[in-house]
Order: sequence, then structure tokens, then C-alpha cells
Amino acid sequence: MRFLPVLGLVAAMTSIQAGASLAKRLFPLAGPEGITTLRLVLAALILCALWRPWRVRLERPALKAVALYGGALGLMNLTFYLALERLPLGLTVAIEFTGPLAVALYASRRGLDLLWAALAVAGIGLILPIAADAPLDPLGLLFVLVAAACWAAYIVFGQRAGALAHGGTATALGMAVAAVVGAPLGAVKAGAALLEPSVLALGLAVAVLSSALPYSLEMVALKRLKAQTFSVLMSLEPALAALMGFLLLGERLTPRQWAAITCIVAASVGAAWGGVKPDAAPVQA
Repeated sequence: MRFLPVLGLVAAMTSIQAGASLAKRLFPLAGPEGITTLRLVLAALILCALWRPWRVRLERPALKAVALYGGALGLMNLTFYLALERLPLGLTVAIEFTGPLAVALYASRRGLDLLWAALAVAGIGLILPIAADAPLDPLGLLFVLVAAACWAAYIVFGQRAGALAHGGTATALGMAVAAVVGAPLGAVKAGAALLEPSVLALGLAVAVLSSALPYSLEMVALKRLKAQTFSVLMSLEPALAALMGFLLLGERLTPRQWAAITCIVAASVGAAWGGVKPDAAPVQA
């Protein structure tokens, strides 16, 4: 049934945003730094138990690539949650999407992609504190822009790590490095709160909703969808995040903020639509 991969991908995106919404609700208990620690450490334990990367010996270039990949992943998670504490979910996800969009546009040689770049810049301009009708926290904007840059680095370093090591091994080791990078600050800031059974249980739910479940669903979708279809559908995630923020967190966006999200989504869809040939074969995971 052709609609099942699409349904699986939509479920994956919904799971990720539900996990982000739950994480934001947990910030009063352990802070964004503490929730980052729980998510990264628990995800690393799950992935290492699954892939057992210690059985594989990696050469120095592969270890370096995995370390850079994991470092970008850890910093991306930390700065995303720090931004999410200060900004609405939909806007945080939309701005963070400019990271992979920048990678796609940098690799492009088409003149039309200048239009998508301009749309993305226009979207960011609509929500800058100096122009917005409902000014956003400047520190939150700084954090999410760092998260976007880390996402771009994560893509570049992840491709290198995947080329030099088995995908599962690279992912597990990368998540372990991410935990080492992102966990200490949370451990210091949250302290004993991280060991509360209720916080641990909810942190595990965040790790599953934000990592284990959506990655599994995306893996199924990747095997059955064309690369172009997959990319275009993923580009709709900022709009889905805004909807989830409204439904689960009661976050209401202004018309100008919705216009900013629309610009970034349109830029992502345009870049994805033109970045892969329409007859491209399904992506193999």
C-alpha cells in the first residue's frame, strides 16, 4: 500500500515534535540542560546496546569523523533545547531547518536556488527582534541559529562518518560522543533531579519519542519512498511543529510568525523538489 510509507513518515515527524513538546514541559523539573542529558545518555545506551560498537575497530580517520559527528549532534541537541525554552516550538524548528537548507543550497549550482535562499532569509528577517510584531528572545534566537549551524555540520560530518564506518556503529558511537559533550552541563545544572524516578521515566519517553521511534519509522519510509518525495515531506516539519506547539503547548503564533514559517517551508520544499531528479530511485537505508 503506497500510502503507508507516507503515513509512517508523518508519524515519525509527529513523534519527534511530540517528544519536543514533552521535553519542554519537563524543563521546570530539570531544565533544558538536564533534559538534554537524559535524552542523549539514554539514547546512547539504547543504541550501544543495539549495535555493540565495541566489537568494531575503527581507523583514526573514522574515529575523527565520528567524534566530529557526535560533537555536532551533542551541541545541536543542547542548543535546540536552550532555544526551545525561550521560543515557540514551531519557530524553533523552522529556524533550525535553515541549517540543512544551507547545506542543500551550498551544494546546488542552479540559479533558481537563489530564490529559495532569498525566501529563507526573508523568513528569518520576519522574526528578528528588530522587525517582529511580537519580539522574540534574542538569546533564544542565538541558540537556535547555533543549533541550525550544528545541524549543517551534523549532516556533513555524518556523511563522512557513514562512509568510513558501518552506519549503526557510527550512529551509536556518535551518540555516545554527543552524550559526553552534552551531558556534563546538564548533570551540573540539574543535579539530583535527574535521578528522580518520574524524571527518568519521562526522560526515557522523550528519548523514545524524539529518537528511537521516529528513526525507526523514517528507516522504513526511506526504503519505500523516492528521495524527492521524502525530502519534500520532511520540509513540512516546521509547519507540523507549529501545529503541535499549538495543540500540546498552547503556543499561539502571530500572522507574521506564520508568514516566516511559510517562507522557510517554501524554501525547503523548493530546494528539495529541485535537488533530486523526479524519477530518482527510492533511497536505500
